[in-house]
Amino acid sequence: MGGSPVASAENAMKSVLMLAYWFPPEGNAAVYRPLRFVRNLPAYGWSARVIAGDGPRERHDPELLGLVPPDVEIIRVKGEDLWQGIQRRRADRARQSDANVTANTDPRQTPSPLSPTPEGSAFRARLRELVRRAESCWYHPDMQRPWARRAADAATAACGRQRPDVLWVTGPPFSAFVAAREVSRRTGIPYVLDFRTSWTIVPSPFEAKRPWWAQRLDRRLLRSLLKHASAVVFFYAAEAECFWRMYRDVLDPSRIHVIPNGFDGEVEPFAAPDTKKFTVLYTGTLADYDYDAFLEAVAAFVRRDPRRRDQTSIQFIGEQDPSIVARVTQLGLDDVVSVRPPLSHAAVTALQRHADALLMLERRPSQKGYELLAGAKLFGYLKAGKPILGVLPHGVAERILRDVGVSTIAEARSIGQIEAVLELTFARWQDGTLNALVPDRSCCERYSGRAQTAALVRALEGRPSEAPFVPGVNEVAPSLRQEFAASGWV
Repeated sequence: MGGSPVASAENAMKSVLMLAYWFPPEGNAAVYRPLRFVRNLPAYGWSARVIAGDGPRERHDPELLGLVPPDVEIIRVKGEDLWQGIQRRRADRARQSDANVTANTDPRQTPSPLSPTPEGSAFRARLRELVRRAESCWYHPDMQRPWARRAADAATAACGRQRPDVLWVTGPPFSAFVAAREVSRRTGIPYVLDFRTSWTIVPSPFEAKRPWWAQRLDRRLLRSLLKHASAVVFFYAAEAECFWRMYRDVLDPSRIHVIPNGFDGEVEPFAAPDTKKFTVLYTGTLADYDYDAFLEAVAAFVRRDPRRRDQTSIQFIGEQDPSIVARVTQLGLDDVVSVRPPLSHAAVTALQRHADALLMLERRPSQKGYELLAGAKLFGYLKAGKPILGVLPHGVAERILRDVGVSTIAEARSIGQIEAVLELTFARWQDGTLNALVPDRSCCERYSGRAQTAALVRALEGRPSEAPFVPGVNEVAPSLRQEFAASGWV
């Protein structure tokens, strides 16, 4: 994915209009990909404008706005409909009520006779589930469909003011794909689809609630979107293989580009932090990640030598799975493992610099298509220049770590393997040789924003990928083989 930045001022700048629902000051993982491209495109002779969402934030991080070049126009579009507004206000009131109750309740008090009964709670849970299922059928293909209709109008108007050469759209939300197709239909401007998840192949929790007929509508919609796209971008060749087999009638291999996630800036040089404890840091969500065996391995690790209890600190920063705190206590690790809520990008970067090693987890093997997933945090880890403990199932995340020279990898469910990599990393920390476990810097540079943007420019310009996708080279992920065989997608 190499390429030389455009250096000549004589070349007229080309222009791309980007549809990215998630964009700073939102701080969730989805914003970093469009942000990297916006920052790096000018070096390759491209300018960018952004159509973004304007609504409630999952993670509000205003510092990220400072990373957006000042000459980039951001057109923010509100997207709630009446029902979503009502639901959001109800959720806000419920959170405020819960906060007030927590602040004013004496934990020694017995429950009030007016407190919800288990039967009442169960009824409300069933009602909420029915509402979620109804939403999954009504909002097609996702909850951002009302935004997409308004975004199409805003993008069309933006094209009228200054016509771009191409539209680039990233999903999820995949309603944004629908918006880009509509703008292309109105204006004749080609569009490039950028997949951040494997829509229709690896279902999100929202999609999993949908009945079979609604899922069939998703596949029909995606077939149309793929057919008319000028280029299609996937993270990994294994993912592209699945899409090609499923949609080979409309997905020409010559239009496929493989551009993984990555990082902006340079790989940081290794610097051993002056830590009093062996510090392992995990950043990001935990909700559906496989951490059980890791915690058991930590418990075994400190039991093996009780002195390690005072010498070890395992830190989880991010959206919490409520069960992890209980599991930490159950294993007697409260003085070793800490769990904290999300922090800003700048705060997380500072914590990474003061950690001895970074922990990489992935989704549980019970999730269909888990082998195709590699969390965005992985690429921030590659930039950090630190040892990485990969506690992973077999899949693309494991393959990436091995490709950059990481040796401290354990199978996600093997307590023995996990304990072994902890032992190795701890020993390196003790004797001051952690630098021997750092990923290969030159290999990590393949995931830099510069390399990614050079590859993206080829897609924007309608040129073939520098490393063409070849169908049939990659096998279908094991967790998907039965479904693919039954559907004739082999």
